[in-house]
Amino acid sequence: MNAVRQPAKPDSRVRVFFGQLRTPKTIGLYLFLLGLSAAMLLPLLFVLSTALKSNTNILEIPPRFFPSETRWDNFITAWNKVNFGGLLWNSIALTAINVVGSVSSSMLIGYGLARIRFPGRKIWFYIFIGSMMLPSIVGLIPLFKLFLALGWYGTWYPLIIPAFLGNPFFIFLIRQYYLSIPRSIDEAAMIDGANHWQIFSRIMIPLTAPAWISCAIFAFQGTWNDYMNALIYLPLNPERWPLSLGLASLSGLGGIGTATTPWNLFMAANLLYMIPSLLVFFGAQQYFMQGVGALGARTQK
Repeated sequence: MNAVRQPAKPDSRVRVFFGQLRTPKTIGLYLFLLGLSAAMLLPLLFVLSTALKSNTNILEIPPRFFPSETRWDNFITAWNKVNFGGLLWNSIALTAINVVGSVSSSMLIGYGLARIRFPGRKIWFYIFIGSMMLPSIVGLIPLFKLFLALGWYGTWYPLIIPAFLGNPFFIFLIRQYYLSIPRSIDEAAMIDGANHWQIFSRIMIPLTAPAWISCAIFAFQGTWNDYMNALIYLPLNPERWPLSLGLASLSGLGGIGTATTPWNLFMAANLLYMIPSLLVFFGAQQYFMQGVGALGARTQK
């Protein structure tokens, strides 16, 4: 009998790793990657350093990277100045509604374009793809006039209703994912008496989990960091502001000009603002990488 191959022990893997480091090519590659990592982390370290300084220390010449006095209370002060707790719930509500609306509507539209045969479906698909080529600024004034005529100015409706009309980018990705699934699955389900809604909800949603999870992460990032739409439709309603708009208002607390802007509080609030995005990314990192890889492979077919 052939001996069963045992998995490599952790210490043997370490020896292999350090053995590979002996080659100049590998050493150069790792040094290059470490340099890139340091360059990517440097802005974040600068933000952290600024958040722990007093506003007077920030304006010192020559500047100091490390604070002479660590001010952890800047985070508490920034939290209270911005009304962080109230605006946080606004951002969470807006983001949750937009994620559910954009992903669910895009999945339904993508399913119809990929799995249901009807006249003109290719034309509709080309229209969706064509709309991706237009910059969003093109429709800014027409949409503003439309929402103003509907009486939605100063409300959340302009920020959430468009999400339920489908996202062209999500529709394209999800449609390509649907096309890679054999049609025999639909036919077998229809023979058993299932309709399109049952096929979509019970079969397609579980099979396309990597696709819609990736789209949900994209939707979260886009909505959480959306500043322009909130600035246009909610300038006079501070109680309805999301965090992105609330943080921008913090830069003007001390007046106009670098010397009067509380940059330490601004940086402290931005670090707090980053936490939900980091938690979502690291929590769904595995699904995100699987989904993006699978979507990339399917869109090339």
